[in-house]
Parts: sequence; structure tokens; C-alpha cells
Amino acid sequence: MASLAGCFTKHAAAWTTTSRTTTRAAAAVIRQQSGQSMLFSSTTTDEETTQPTVKNNNNNNNNRISRQDFSMDVKTIVGQTDMVLSHLKSRRASDETIEAANTIASLQSKRVALIQERDDFLNQRKEASAKVGMLMRNKDEADPKQVEEQKEISAKAAEGAEKAETALEEIQSTMDTMLAGIPNLLDDNVPDGKDENENEEVSKWGDIQALPTKLGWDSDFEPKWHDDVASGLGSYQAEAAVQMSGARFVALSGQIARLERAIAMFFLDLHTTEHGYTEVNVPFIVGSSALEGTSQLPKFQEDLFAITPESHTCNGENAFLIPTAEVPLTNMHANSILEESQLPISYVAWTPCFRAEAGSYGRDTKGLIRTHQFQKVELVKITSAANSDQEHETLTSHAEACLKALELPYRKVRLCSGDIGFAARQCYDLEVWLPGAQEYREISSCSNTGDFQARRMALRYRPEAPPEDPNNNDAAAAAKGGKKKKQKKPKPELCHTINGSGLAVGRTLVAVLENYQRPDGSVLIPEVLRPYMGGKEVIEVPSK
Repeated sequence: MASLAGCFTKHAAAWTTTSRTTTRAAAAVIRQQSGQSMLFSSTTTDEETTQPTVKNNNNNNNNRISRQDFSMDVKTIVGQTDMVLSHLKSRRASDETIEAANTIASLQSKRVALIQERDDFLNQRKEASAKVGMLMRNKDEADPKQVEEQKEISAKAAEGAEKAETALEEIQSTMDTMLAGIPNLLDDNVPDGKDENENEEVSKWGDIQALPTKLGWDSDFEPKWHDDVASGLGSYQAEAAVQMSGARFVALSGQIARLERAIAMFFLDLHTTEHGYTEVNVPFIVGSSALEGTSQLPKFQEDLFAITPESHTCNGENAFLIPTAEVPLTNMHANSILEESQLPISYVAWTPCFRAEAGSYGRDTKGLIRTHQFQKVELVKITSAANSDQEHETLTSHAEACLKALELPYRKVRLCSGDIGFAARQCYDLEVWLPGAQEYREISSCSNTGDFQARRMALRYRPEAPPEDPNNNDAAAAAKGGKKKKQKKPKPELCHTINGSGLAVGRTLVAVLENYQRPDGSVLIPEVLRPYMGGKEVIEVPSK
């Protein structure tokens, strides 16, 4: 696990306030593109240019049993053990994880027996104490031997209850630890597969030849990687960053740094003005309980940057740099009961993200694809179970809108059981086309976690009470002047949480540099970003 020796100096993002003129100008371009994209003819709409991929209807999910409406908790593990194990096997979970599920199922019966044993001892102590009290009220007639016998029974019962409670706490701790390492159940439409190579392509958008044609790429032109493009513009300072911070850190300067900021500001304005999100400025340091709530801890501690306790703790807890704004955004309502009328809650935040990338040694060492520090605009929705799937689709469409506005070709894939994230029950990845690498790469991952995170952070909502039936007895009695019973409030239910990048800013910069590069080394600025670049249309190669 990576560690920072000193206090964390808050990343100061170069944030300039967007004028209303700038926002209106960018929004006007978006509206114009929604009717007529620069990449496609005036008779072609976004829906028509999104090319649906034929879905595999084999429904072979490796004998995975339908999750139905069950959630991943102890009750489900005990009562639906075969179903849970089928999901873990579909996820290609480790033997240790599968054994943990079996252990939880077996320990539950011991837990129930210990609860009964403790309660029996407590009842014995209560009865014996009551008899002692009754005997002591008649001191003159009380038999000292009987008093001592009842006291001894009470003491032994108390000792037995304490031992049962201790054993119960040990079992509960073991079960809680094991449960924290068991991933979410999968939706029925998650395809079975071992890894990313077996993800299911849902659709494609855009023509990967449209921008090359527009930018004058001839058959001899070989598109450069993004870092080479940025270096040619004098704005890629990798060596300086590595010298001060180590591997997987990059510094950008000049117009490329401004372009990255422009991307983030455009995303924020798009989501807040067009998509209805509330912008939140969140802490970049959180305690361990927040990370447990969103399930980064304890499973993925090695991927986090920890802050030494001598430097800072969060309310007495170990402190970490955020791996994504999903953590503070989702935890905004931890340990809360919301009203159904407040849902859905839609939050957006632009933050730096810090990841140790412990398991990625040797992967993507070139450029901005995989760095320890990167910027991201994160989308989070908190909703009810009834609206969960629709809100997931909506959030995903908002991430797609960013790519469409930038006219970047991409594809949408549904992650298979062996590639999907720990907390997700269903996940779409958006993969943008990178001509330098000649491949699609992930730029957004949009996950529906169901109630998996909400259960961990005690995030609930109270459903609205159903309208009263005028024909029921209480209403009839009230109409006749009788006393009416007060209607009970519905019990709180767990919320559902949804999150996704809207988008990863660094990877969007990568896509813009590679897709909008021109043969002379300059970069055409996407139209929607020009209001944030002072009206500039092209980033020119600096004169020598």
C-alpha cells in the first residue's frame, strides 16, 4: 500500500468561473449537434448513428441462478446458498471467497444457537434475581440458604450469558469480515465470461473515418499517440513530474493544460445545465468508514494512497486520498433516512483521483492512460429500487452525451461476469476510439450497485405513505365523528446507488489529442470546447 509521509497538500485545480456567455455558447453548440452532427449528414440523428449490436440470446450464464429480488447479505447467503455460490463462480471468484460464503452459511446456525443460549441465561438470571429480591423483602422469614442458592444461580447465569455473548461477538466479527469480501450479486442480463475479452458489445456510435477525412489525413499519415502529440506542442512535461514524484505522474503545461481544464468545465456545465445534476465540491481525503461504505475497503486497500496517522486522521479513522469522487459523493447521505420525494438525488463533482494501481505493473506505462493521479468528473445517483434500472440507463446516456458532443467515436459494452466490478450488479463501459493505438479504450464505467453500497453505509429512504382508502373502517369511523387511528409511516428501505464517470478528464484529453491531431502536428479544438479556450480553434505547433 502506498503511503504519503506528510500532510496532503490539497490539489488546487486551475478553475476559472465560466461566464454565462461561455455556457450559453457551449450549450448552443450541443443543441446544434443534437439536430445535425458535423460528422454525419443532416438527415442522420444520434439514434440512427448509434449502431446496435445483435445481442447474444444464448442465455448461457454458466448455470448461474437468477438473483430475483435478493440482496447480498447474511440472510441471502444462508437461505439461498446455492444461488450465491453460482454467482461467485460466474464471477470467477477465488476459492477463499467461495469458502467464505460457505463458512458464513455454516456459522449462522451457531450464531442463532448462541443467541438462544445467551437469552436463556439472561432469563435464568432475571428469574433468580427476582426470587432473591422477593426473599430479601421478608428478611425475618427468609431462608439464608435459599437466598445464597438463588444468588449463585444468578451469578452462574450471568457468567454463562457473558461467555455466550463473547462467543457470539467473535462469530459476528468473523462473519462481518468475510461478508465484506464477498462481491455483489449479478443482474440476470450480465453475460457470463472470464475477462474483458468476453464483454458484450451493446452499440457503437460514430464513424472512425469521419474526423480523419475532415482533418486531411492521407493514406500515408500515421496518427501519433497522445503523448507524442502533446510533446510536439511543447506541453508534455513527463520527465519533470517523474523527477519530483516518481513513475506514473505527468505534468501538462500551456495550451494542453488549458484544454484539459476546458474539458472538465464543459462536462460540469453540461451535467448541471442540461442533465439536472447538482455540483458538489467534496473533500479529497476520507476516512476508512467512507471507503468501506462504497466497498473499496477492505478488499482493495493496496490500491489506495494512505496518509500516515501522524499527519492526519478522519474522526479517529485511518485517512486516505480519494480513488474517485464516487466515495465522498455517495457518502454525503451515509447513516441517513431520506424521504422518497427527495429521490432521485443526482450529484456531479470534478476532483483529482489517486490510485496506487498495485496490480497494473508493466501495463500502460506510456502516456496518460494509467497514472497515479488523474482528474475525473464523476456522476452519482441515489434512487429507489423501483427506479434503479432506469436511472442507470439515464446516467449512462449522460456519459454518452459527453462523447457525442465532442464527436468522439465510441462503443458501449456490457461487462461480463468475470470483468464486472466488485460492487456492481450491472455495468456498462464506454470505450472511446484512439487512432494512435488503433483500439477502443475505456473512458467511463457506469455501474448500478443496487443496495450493495447503501447497506454498508446505512443509506435508506422512507417510502411515501399510500393514499388512505375512504372505505376502510378507520375512515368510516372518522366520518361519523369517531376517533381515527393515526396512519403508520412506512418502514425505511435501502436506497440504490449508481455511479459513473462523466467523463474521465485525462482519458478524454487523450482521445481529443489523438482524434483531432492534424498532419502538421497541430490540434483542432472540438467546437464545444472553444468557448472555454477563449474562442481559439486550433492549438498550433510553437515556432522554433
